[in-house]
Amino acid sequence: MIPIHEAIKLVLQHTTRLEAESVALSDALDRVLAEDIIADCDLPPFDRAQMDGYAVRAEDLSTTPARLAIVGESAAGSGWHHEMKTGEAVRIMTGAPVPVGADAVQQVELTRESDGHVEILERVVSGRSIVRRASEIKAGEIVLRAGEDINAAMIATLASFGYAAVKVGRKPRVAVMATGSELVDVDKKPGADQIRDSNNYTIAAYAALAGAAVERLPLAVDDTEQLKGQIAEAAARADMLVTSGGVSMGVYDFTKAALRELGAEIFFERVSLRPGKPTVFARLGETLVFGLPGNPVSVAVTFNLFARTALRAMQGAKEPALKEETAVLASDLKGSMERESYLPAVLRTDDKGRLLAEPLKWGGSSDFVAFARATALIDVPAGVKIIQAGSPVKIVRLSV
Repeated sequence: MIPIHEAIKLVLQHTTRLEAESVALSDALDRVLAEDIIADCDLPPFDRAQMDGYAVRAEDLSTTPARLAIVGESAAGSGWHHEMKTGEAVRIMTGAPVPVGADAVQQVELTRESDGHVEILERVVSGRSIVRRASEIKAGEIVLRAGEDINAAMIATLASFGYAAVKVGRKPRVAVMATGSELVDVDKKPGADQIRDSNNYTIAAYAALAGAAVERLPLAVDDTEQLKGQIAEAAARADMLVTSGGVSMGVYDFTKAALRELGAEIFFERVSLRPGKPTVFARLGETLVFGLPGNPVSVAVTFNLFARTALRAMQGAKEPALKEETAVLASDLKGSMERESYLPAVLRTDDKGRLLAEPLKWGGSSDFVAFARATALIDVPAGVKIIQAGSPVKIVRLSV
């Protein structure tokens, strides 16, 4: 049984980054950048007005009100490309180029226009309401880096620098298979000694959130030979296979036996983790295999700690593992003397602005109803019997 940090280290050590692919900008959201994004122009590309008003020379306004001749108009997309001289002003709109000779913009509310002239009512200092060329970005600078996740706010950056197509990490192909003769699909009514499968759908959902292209496979029964065939077939067409169930030490736990008989290289099979001790990480041919426990909460915890990390690393993510943060514990929480615990919680802020982690009242690794509200996991070190409310705790956020 190995510690969690060693298990994550092994996952990263044995995960290979997939090749990059080019996608249209409209399809780039939530993908992982596989190239640095370089500015192909200055931003802004010219001295730009920050508001509607008049482009002026600050020295012309040593005394106010000052009367200036209006010699032109500069609008966004249609600038006035002449040199402005002493005693002149140019009507200007927000986002428009500031003409040569002007060094300030006075807002329209502090002006009066009549008979081809404008009266400027208050003085301005040089540079007022002007964004200078290249003050945000200079051509040739790196604006986004490979390994970053493309979010909605980044789309404007990509578009502004001409990236109609973007290089991103390829989506890993993930096959998901739940095992157990007691399982029936969600559209079936369970008979005696049966339960509906939830793990297939949970894993598929988390894998999709991690950027994978997911295939849900038919349920697998507790038969080693049949399971070997299903695992081999799935591994032949996937970058990763994620199974649930059949990895503990019971008589009917067949997944590890099937993997061994197929010649899989098993990197670990037990982790010092609560919940989720019987977690398997292996490689069959070129395909990574994660054998997760059968209990639904254990599935969610182990997928997010281990399988998600591998999926993100496959895509070239700069930070593949869940990011650790600190919160204040909202109520007392029991730990485990033997194993490190990742326990479900809801995050909220109090009236002082503190991030609070409220532990969920749950009945163990099969209590998926309580876990449905979880937005984070609280990391409780091994050997800690109880953490008092008000104590700082380490948390990781779940994708929701």
